[in-house]
Amino acid sequence: MQLQNKTAIITGGGTGIGQAIAKAFAQAGANVVITGRRLDKLNETVAAIGGENPVHAYAVDVADREEVNKLAGWATERFGQVDILVNNAGVNVVKRQVAELEPDAWDYILAVGATGVFNTVHAILPQMRARQDGLIILISSLAGVRPAPLGGAAYSAAKHAANAFMKVLSVEEKDNGIRATIIAPGEVNTPLLDDRPVKVSDEHKARILQPADVAAAAIFVASLPPHAHVPELLIKPVTQLFV
Repeated sequence: MQLQNKTAIITGGGTGIGQAIAKAFAQAGANVVITGRRLDKLNETVAAIGGENPVHAYAVDVADREEVNKLAGWATERFGQVDILVNNAGVNVVKRQVAELEPDAWDYILAVGATGVFNTVHAILPQMRARQDGLIILISSLAGVRPAPLGGAAYSAAKHAANAFMKVLSVEEKDNGIRATIIAPGEVNTPLLDDRPVKVSDEHKARILQPADVAAAAIFVASLPPHAHVPELLIKPVTQLFV
């Protein structure tokens, strides 16, 4: 029970990587709050995880700063404090090549993948600074390390922006005992694959990373003592190139 008495908020917790992290954190003893825009999907995840340490659902759009501030207030009142923030929410679109990328799609992807990260950190950071302790994890992507057409221009831009934000945050808040970690996975078998321009085969899905693989990385980072910091962790399928 490495995370006993810790409270964690996981954005985008209704499916995929966020769901896997929520399950792993709950099994490790944490009080877990999952967020997303659809309460019905969040409740399905809560029921699916089950267990003796229940996961809590809170519907919120991370791109809406007022909603995020309400989430922070609710979680703090409910559990006393937020020890771990996992920014996992991310979106993409089918038409992602620059020539066909619509302005509304650009705004949507950046609002969730970049501004959403700022919003949650802005809401939770003051209490972490006051305690001189806290962990903020960004579930990013190799698209934020090596931009490529696979993820698309907007998705890559959002991940690069969020990564840069996290790196500056890490430097600025290190003396306040706050650790900021980027976990950048390669291809992962999540519902986000449904937005690929070309359908992904079941065989391909089986070859790439699974949500539980990324959750294991998050548990590793979250279980380290406060004096140990992982700035960035890259994880990819064996078959995926990284050059």
